[in-house]
Amino acid sequence: MTITEVELNPCFLTPKRVQPEYPLLVYLPGMDGTGQLLRSQTAGLETGFDVRSLALPRKDLNTWDALTKSVLDLIDAELEKSSQRPVYLCGESFGGCLAMKVAIQAPDLFKRIILINPASSFHLRPWLSWASQLTYLVPTGLYDIGALGLLPFLASLSRISRSDRHDLLKTMRSVPAETVLWRLSLLREFDIDEEKLGHLTQPVLLIAGASDRLLPSVSEVNRIGKVLPNNKIVVLPHCGHACLLEQDTNLYEILKDNDFLESKADTGMGLEARG
Repeated sequence: MTITEVELNPCFLTPKRVQPEYPLLVYLPGMDGTGQLLRSQTAGLETGFDVRSLALPRKDLNTWDALTKSVLDLIDAELEKSSQRPVYLCGESFGGCLAMKVAIQAPDLFKRIILINPASSFHLRPWLSWASQLTYLVPTGLYDIGALGLLPFLASLSRISRSDRHDLLKTMRSVPAETVLWRLSLLREFDIDEEKLGHLTQPVLLIAGASDRLLPSVSEVNRIGKVLPNNKIVVLPHCGHACLLEQDTNLYEILKDNDFLESKADTGMGLEARG
């Protein structure tokens, strides 16, 4: 996928290994929207999945409904190439909110759903909402400094490699202030039809970092768990908000340890599927 294409429309980033015989795993990223920060998890996930990561244009100012439609259109395009395979939907933070929107729009499309530190609890942090409404007053130079100041809230920095910390900061600074403001406004206004959410019958794995300093993720996954009829909650005791960047976090192993893999996403059965 070229940079030009990413700048024009939402698209899926495709890793080097395309594995159409494996289940499709669609990852919806956090506020940065780049999809690039999943790469520390990609090698592990490719053990049993054909991985796609959503990338949003840096100046994307779409509504929840438009973003939902884009994701479903992209998934449909993937399934046209190889339709007879299950689809796993994984959303992190901002992407967790989007994943819920996508899931209730197409409730029968997904075999499994994974929500990681979903930002649906944004409204429970009044200082975040208040600060986000004042961000438009901040000059661009100070905005870059602000991104640096946010790092300790986004991640348990001691658990992230130096290169990944650098990538996280670089990614945060790559998103224009106008786009950040827009996505923050989407989070402030986020609303989900809990009745429709409660009609999702597929297994849902709810993952929260116990050391999340940005959002009350543990209490939020517990709240969502009361709505979803078929869910399992996993609390990562030392992880922060950007837990997938942490060196001790292996998403594929978490799925495996919690019996969240179908046989085709398991390494052994995946090899049989190739035959």
